[in-house]
Amino acid sequence: MGKEVLSESALDRVEKEHAEWLEEYRKAIKKVPERLERFSTVSDLEVKPLYTPLDNQGKDFFEEIGFPGNYPYTRGVQSTMYRARHWTMRMFAGLGNADDTNQRFHYLINHGETGLSTAFDFPTLMGYDTASPLARGECGKCGVAIDTVEDMGRLFANIDLEKVTTSMTINPPASVMWAMYIANAEKQGYSRKNLGGTIQNDCLKEFIAQKTLMLPPEPSLRLVTDTVEFGTREVPRWNTISISGYHIREAGSTAVQELAFTIYDGITYVEEAIKRGLKVDDFAGRLSFFWNSHIDFFEEIAKMRASRRLWARIMKERFKAKDPRSMLMRFHTQTAGCSLTAQEPYNNVVRTTMEGLAAVLGGTQSLHTNSLDEVYMIPSEQAALIALRTQQIIGEETGVTNVIDPLGGSYFVEALTDKMEEEAGAYIRKLDELGGMVAAIERDYPQMEIADAAFHFQRQIETGEKTVIGVNKYASDRPDLEFILKIDDEIERNQIERTERFRQNRDKAAFQKAMDELRRRCEGAPGWENNVMPALIDAVRAGATEQECCDLYRDVFGTYTDPGTF
Repeated sequence: MGKEVLSESALDRVEKEHAEWLEEYRKAIKKVPERLERFSTVSDLEVKPLYTPLDNQGKDFFEEIGFPGNYPYTRGVQSTMYRARHWTMRMFAGLGNADDTNQRFHYLINHGETGLSTAFDFPTLMGYDTASPLARGECGKCGVAIDTVEDMGRLFANIDLEKVTTSMTINPPASVMWAMYIANAEKQGYSRKNLGGTIQNDCLKEFIAQKTLMLPPEPSLRLVTDTVEFGTREVPRWNTISISGYHIREAGSTAVQELAFTIYDGITYVEEAIKRGLKVDDFAGRLSFFWNSHIDFFEEIAKMRASRRLWARIMKERFKAKDPRSMLMRFHTQTAGCSLTAQEPYNNVVRTTMEGLAAVLGGTQSLHTNSLDEVYMIPSEQAALIALRTQQIIGEETGVTNVIDPLGGSYFVEALTDKMEEEAGAYIRKLDELGGMVAAIERDYPQMEIADAAFHFQRQIETGEKTVIGVNKYASDRPDLEFILKIDDEIERNQIERTERFRQNRDKAAFQKAMDELRRRCEGAPGWENNVMPALIDAVRAGATEQECCDLYRDVFGTYTDPGTF
């Protein structure tokens, strides 16, 4: 590659023949004009008609590409990758109450799913019980309603929690949900030392993109650091943060912005844990990431390859990590929800297939493929099965898993990987200049960058510069889906009644003692002696509901309202 493969005389020949080819190309294109005035990725990075060794000149193979499982991990975090085992097939599932979702979990496991991923309803995501007036009409609509540790027990009934890994997509109340998960598991006889999984727990991306907000940034970071500290000491197989670019991309960012802002969120979490007194090599190996796999096939592959290299260099050079595991960017990927269309929804199967294939060629450790009906509602069983089968066909029929990083060495892919890293690096330097991510959020910097990118892309769709099949090109009046999952409103009434019975039956003295200890820790200075996790586990065991824990947080730390800058 570059000077590593071709001599200077050979490169001179490539340069000469490339110039000759380009002249012929321009002559030919005058006879059959190009389809577009300008070719670019979905993020609007311009792409040339042809890439050659000239685009990879001077590339140091060992420092920039290397081998799978070796620094800088551009080609993958394991030496064996999918030749040893496929990625975890982790379908996002959550609907109605705990029993409904447990049934969906078993359905997916029985059809070959290899990891669980829990979607919570909006009240749960915001730290409210179903009975709250703020929660009315939302129970089970965009995920499962979990108010109590008893709900958590029903959610994972008859599932071996030491054999399956569980991901929980929740952020401000992540510590509470994790406490319920641990308390339930230990009640079932499992050891917390053997529990494996992930809590998303990424407060910074909430301020930037998703906006399920509860506490101000500083106390939010304190609670995240508490979970990192507790996991490092007590739950060593657990990933205590899934640093998430997914929602940044769904909010309209470019691929470069997703890469840069997410990695800088990761930098911030590492800094906070080090301030707490943790050593980087004690906790960094349990950090994980979460990428969006959008519709531009090569851009997504390049983004994922660049992400591993960029993170490895940051951990080695910025934080002086010594343990190779601290330098590994392990990530989950979900296909792009924002690429799905309500128009001609069966086209979404094709989109998801291409996005899932890009994630696999990009080297993901875990994958969720969206269902064709997610643009309407929580996936139906039929659609969820098609989405799972999509992953299984990619993994077991296509042959793409036979070779590790099969696109490595592609002139285009390597050049695009370099471009992604270069432009993300510029954003990272800008964030450093602004004083870090919290300071940047307070100045609305990442929010406005994303808003501008979203506006630009929407204008490109409206003008036809970018194509969305069935929306702004080849539109038709095909009928909507014949099956859309509906959530019965009776579920809300039953959930409220169940939670009220749970509250009435708890030991009030034990409950109050546990809540007092939780308050004492929250009001104390950050540190192991005031880490909230032990007290949270005791509180949910004593019958505290999610909202009671979160209301205590809100009372001690205050609340945050998005300023809504435009």
